[in-house]
Amino acid sequence: MKFVLFKKSLEEGAEPIYLFEGEEEYFKVRGEEMLRQKFIAEPSLDCSAFEGASLKGSGLTALVAAAESFPFLSQKRLVKVTDFYPTEREYEAYLKKYFEDPQPSTILLIVNGASAKGKGFDLKKAPHVTYVDCGHADEETIMRWIYTRFRRERIYADTEVCERVMRYCLGDMSRVAGETEKLIAFAGSGGKLTAEDVDQIVFRDTDYKIYEMTGAISLGNYTKYASVMAELMAKGADEMNLLNGLCAYFRTLFEISVLRKGDADTAAILGMKEYAVKMSRRQASAFAPIRLKKCYTALQDSINGVKRGVLTPQGALLRANAEIFFALQPNNGA
Repeated sequence: MKFVLFKKSLEEGAEPIYLFEGEEEYFKVRGEEMLRQKFIAEPSLDCSAFEGASLKGSGLTALVAAAESFPFLSQKRLVKVTDFYPTEREYEAYLKKYFEDPQPSTILLIVNGASAKGKGFDLKKAPHVTYVDCGHADEETIMRWIYTRFRRERIYADTEVCERVMRYCLGDMSRVAGETEKLIAFAGSGGKLTAEDVDQIVFRDTDYKIYEMTGAISLGNYTKYASVMAELMAKGADEMNLLNGLCAYFRTLFEISVLRKGDADTAAILGMKEYAVKMSRRQASAFAPIRLKKCYTALQDSINGVKRGVLTPQGALLRANAEIFFALQPNNGA
């Protein structure tokens, strides 16, 4: 099931075995919190935690023994295991019996960052396992989450406010949740938020600032580019941080432009969030593919110049800026 359905499902009680799987840490942490709040009265007595990497062979019996134990003061006992990828042989020898007949007073919570894919037995195929998709949320889900969170606090926030929060956080739910709480504290219950409030309160991370710099390049706006660059350097970034960040970003834009696949497939191939791919695709469309490649090459050449000792970091950044803003402008054949 999608994570948005998980909370509602708890109204009917807990399942004996959950598999939380995906890249979005916020969903995994929040899901565990929901289980604890609803079913665990005394965590010190009724919760156990295991690292999957340490459970090999007969060591799996410790996990099964914990799951078979009864709760002391709580409605349920919670046994959590992270990064758990048992082999087919281990599943058959040590786990199959428990999965076929799990302890009804125990919640076995398996928290994995990714699916097995050759690492071991596919736990989604095991009996009594409820799979909760904790992968990257799509744009609609994130927007709905932000809007609902504000509405619970009786805070008025229009679509532009919610979209800016999502955009500035690049769709990362952990960051979205944190920045949303900051805005709630700022507005107060029953308050109102504007787009200007978001600009003032929400921290735009380095990746978003690289996005802003790249947007300024597409528009030929050196003033904006220099302003964001100065802001980053004032906060501790140096010339090589900027060069490496811009180089990696232009490489991504170029790869997206030539892959010619949908957002979900592109995100999987490049290891990105789907929303970040969508934003990058919009930005890539402002460049001709050949210009994206030339910008990437100019940045890579400047970085290599530093590595070879023929350029200082300061000189490399000046050279890259000059090439990108003057030598590679569209009216100069790029």
